Amino acid sequence: MSDVFRVSPEVRHALDARRPVVALESTIITHGFPYPANLECALEAERVAREEGAVPATIGVVEGVLTVGLERADLERFASSTGIAKASRRDLPVLAARGADGGTTVAATMFAAARAGIRVFATGGIGGVHRQGERTLDISADLEELSRTDVAVVCAGAKSVLDIGLTLEYLETAGVPVVGYRTDDFPAFYVPSSGFPVPHRAETPGEIAHIVDAKSNLGLAGGVVVANPIAEQHALDPVETEAIITAALARAAENHITGKDVTPFLLAQIHEATGGASEEANRQLVYSNVRLAAKIAAAL
Repeated sequence: MSDVFRVSPEVRHALDARRPVVALESTIITHGFPYPANLECALEAERVAREEGAVPATIGVVEGVLTVGLERADLERFASSTGIAKASRRDLPVLAARGADGGTTVAATMFAAARAGIRVFATGGIGGVHRQGERTLDISADLEELSRTDVAVVCAGAKSVLDIGLTLEYLETAGVPVVGYRTDDFPAFYVPSSGFPVPHRAETPGEIAHIVDAKSNLGLAGGVVVANPIAEQHALDPVETEAIITAALARAAENHITGKDVTPFLLAQIHEATGGASEEANRQLVYSNVRLAAKIAAAL
């Protein structure tokens, strides 16, 4: 606890009592969905965690304070406000110094979770190596965070707009275990399979918990990627999705959209092209990931 870092009383009490806690990000609120869908998703994610017996800890920067366990009023303000910063690890000291708000990305959420003592984090999809990343070096800070921060990240794989093959190569080089939950295929967010295999498979939350514990007991730094594919009934058509992404990437290039603005732009384009079907898919995969994360946290 400090003037720039805070853990809510509920989360602190749960951690002290060794109750399961699941970290949740806040960029899904500030940059993931339009209002009020963003608030609805945030509240439902917290409800699902509680339903599984875990305490949800939504993380964000509130007036310069990196906060683990946002209050309902914070969630509502983040959801209804415009212009809140997208906060990765590099942005945290600037926001703290300026007393500004920020929706935390996977990287920043992992950092805060680890500092608070939370071992499991549920998100939608991790960032990764962008397409043509071998030329542009556009690589998400999420991957670097996974290489050094001891938090298991439950996700529906990497976002479909990325270069999945290069993302998996980066994770291998960084020594990050990637475990498929009841799947041999690495998922690609909106679709259950990216066409790339996962190096390891687990059938139960308890088995994943043992892997997380073993990594820690070995003294290996870094996180674990738990790849939980979207359910078939909520998935988008892979061929149509790829065609939409290709067209959206071309528009991004035409408009000179680069860096951290690329992913929100592409997701908005996909939302428009699918008539909102991508939003429902996104919601459902988030809830599924939160449910699995809560079970892993309980097993730990």
